[in-house]
Amino acid sequence: MIGRNNGHEVVFHRNARNPILSACDWPYSVHSVFNPGAVRLPDGDTLLLCRVEDRRGHSHLCAARSANGVDGWRIDPQPTMMPDPERYPEELWGIEDPRITYAPELNSYLIAYTSYSRGGPGVSLARTHDFKTFERYGVVMSPEDKDAAMLPRRIGDHWAMIHRPSTTLGANIWISYSPDLRHWGSHRLILEARRGAWWDAYKIGLSPPPIETKEGWILLYHGVRQTAAGAIYRLGVALFDLEHPEVCKLRGDTWLFGPEEPYECKGDVGNVVFPCGYTIDDDGDTLNLYYGGADTYIARASGSLAGLLDWLSRNGRPDAGGTKPIRVL
Repeated sequence: MIGRNNGHEVVFHRNARNPILSACDWPYSVHSVFNPGAVRLPDGDTLLLCRVEDRRGHSHLCAARSANGVDGWRIDPQPTMMPDPERYPEELWGIEDPRITYAPELNSYLIAYTSYSRGGPGVSLARTHDFKTFERYGVVMSPEDKDAAMLPRRIGDHWAMIHRPSTTLGANIWISYSPDLRHWGSHRLILEARRGAWWDAYKIGLSPPPIETKEGWILLYHGVRQTAAGAIYRLGVALFDLEHPEVCKLRGDTWLFGPEEPYECKGDVGNVVFPCGYTIDDDGDTLNLYYGGADTYIARASGSLAGLLDWLSRNGRPDAGGTKPIRVL
């Protein structure tokens, strides 16, 4: 349901128990927990694969499970996925910000995550059936690149990954294709950060994995505005064609969700809401976003897929502020 607050439409409603997870909930010593990937398991449990930062400043991933996705979390007693810099040197300074996609063709989950090395952040890929053992593919997008997620099915004969390289064109959202999840090409720029005073003028990046609907792929993305007081991270939305996901059909001009609560405004990095995962309830419509607040906490907000598409139909326009896709072979 879409409500109103001070005349503005409210698309996502915060859970009353926010923040739902913090460092004090962890069974071992950590500094902060945030930016979780999310998936609903076959048994109905919600699994969050949380970014956990230790007191060195290095991150690893740890799974938390809940029957209702809000409380009663069962957290792995030790890290679920640790950096492995001996075999994967790109993970030297940690692994961060996982996005989880279930791929029916593979009967497994694909996890795109940021691997942090001397060369900067890059995109790595792993595969798992049970969130206990992981097959690493290694780095698939070289630094500087991050904010990546897989589409759940092939487009034609190829897998597709959304990601955010930083290039001479700026920090924008691209798509790339692969026949085997290891070799990537046909890179296309699909959504640009706007310029000037826009809320998403400084840089943009994918938030949770794209959501497949009959109308197209819903892409929720974070936009950053650089101000005299620092950066502000907010959430916006665009819609892409189902069979040609490099084509933007609609893009909203305004943000949908931004930092307002204390756990979003104050922390290690203030004024940040940063979703990396979502689940959809049994009704097929209720969308639960799991997000990092101020790089310190994990919180949840819920909305409606139908409501989100309705908002976009009324507030979006084709390629608003963007350009046609650029292909790089």
